[in-house]
Amino acid sequence: MPFFTPATNAPLGAHDENVSYDAVVREVGEDAAARLRGLTMAVYSRAEEVARGRGIILADTKLEFGRRPDGTTVLADEVLTPDSSRFWPASQWRPGRTQPSYDKQIVRNWLLSPESGWDRAAGGPPPALPAAVVERTRARYVEAYELLTGQTW
Repeated sequence: MPFFTPATNAPLGAHDENVSYDAVVREVGEDAAARLRGLTMAVYSRAEEVARGRGIILADTKLEFGRRPDGTTVLADEVLTPDSSRFWPASQWRPGRTQPSYDKQIVRNWLLSPESGWDRAAGGPPPALPAAVVERTRARYVEAYELLTGQTW
């Protein structure tokens, strides 16, 4: 069963922070909050259905919405990519463990490894990614694309 978990959009470099549905209502009003929740659930449900049919679990995703000056709600930013979603191969899913994934976890794992030499707490920028990390990440993204769309990259 999907959950609607709204979050604030954090400043560059910071992590978004989950907020309550009541906080969304206070920020945008009851009608807009209900519309955002409904749109989110509709997009997720359709994407989850497509992914499931292709042997992929859509574990979660982030959707960003905006509002035009005329009040129209728009879906903004990129949507349902390995950067904003966690896709897991259904055939490899096992409860109680870290799941294999089609997302940027390869990059995260390298950055947090001793091999990167990066001290996240020091506040400096992360190092450039080695070509091998870029290629492994790209290969997973292409694999996800091909599985989800049924098309060759």
